[in-house]
Amino acid sequence: MKKLILSIAVISAVGITSCRKDKQVTNDFSDLGTMTAFFEAYAPKAESFTLDASVGGTITTSKGTKIKFPANVFLDANNNVVSGNIKVHVKDILKPSDMILGDKPTMDAKGGFLRSFGELIVKADKNGAELGIKKDSAQVVVPLGIREAQGQGNKIPIWDGDTTISTTSTGYNHVNAPSSVTSSIKVPKGVNWIDMGTTATSNPAGTESTFMLDALGQWRNCDALLNNGGTRVTVLGYFTVNYNEQTNSNYTGKEPTMLFFKQKNQNTLIKLYNVIVNAPAGKEGLLSYQQSFTVGMEGTFLAISSKNGKFYAHMKDVTIPAPNGTDNYVGIDFIPQEVSEAALIGLINQMNSK
Repeated sequence: MKKLILSIAVISAVGITSCRKDKQVTNDFSDLGTMTAFFEAYAPKAESFTLDASVGGTITTSKGTKIKFPANVFLDANNNVVSGNIKVHVKDILKPSDMILGDKPTMDAKGGFLRSFGELIVKADKNGAELGIKKDSAQVVVPLGIREAQGQGNKIPIWDGDTTISTTSTGYNHVNAPSSVTSSIKVPKGVNWIDMGTTATSNPAGTESTFMLDALGQWRNCDALLNNGGTRVTVLGYFTVNYNEQTNSNYTGKEPTMLFFKQKNQNTLIKLYNVIVNAPAGKEGLLSYQQSFTVGMEGTFLAISSKNGKFYAHMKDVTIPAPNGTDNYVGIDFIPQEVSEAALIGLINQMNSK
């Protein structure tokens, strides 16, 4: 991918190791040929640090995110303060290419576009036992920010990405009568970001944002909701060729056909999840949340598929047109062509500069 190995700055009490590596095109997927295998291989990896919990310290990821841990803030399962060496694991996502590969699009529960100032998850353990942390004890500084201008202020909302949703299954019970069961499942992929009511603060130069870490093991997203004014419209993405019919409306992972959108000059990444049902040939594909795009919006779509052991892709710069007549939608055609693994990584990286 686009990452470079950067030096990691730490204070004296901190030692580090890292389980991440450059995303280089070295894997051979000729026998796998699936989108899942591709994403698992190239998804952003967590970085691991060794820290003396009794002393605390500051860790800095290769992307520049800094987290300052005071002394004696880590807790075991019984809420007792932990001492001695522990492992801290950080995965931070700052660019659209990581959002694609890490399956962390930036939109809220209603499909609203979020401008990202950093997504991250922090975990810690001692001898393999998971640890907690005192609420709001650690300070996070992300190397992205927003200038205070025209009275808008420099506060950025914090969003929770670990969401519980309800799902209902229907069938027949033990006496062959129709029955249904409703259960709750976790959606940890950041597809349903919820505003927590807390904020990060950017510095005056707009180069970094600071917030307090309230918990471990949960995704946190420092994002501003974009106010895209104008006529609202639904976008339908038609894969005129190389659509994989096994694609489902999957909100928690990868599918063999996927469609992403990046708004021009914004650090945002939208994933179109919903499958167009009962579509005729040439109109199969994916659609956005209802009325979530605006007419005149500029940006770039990346349509990708895996089919019969091969990858297909089409990158397309667009200006969202007005719908025809009384239509409440616009259709955009994609013609994914066969690409190599290296070319697909290259297209994903290009989304960073769109």
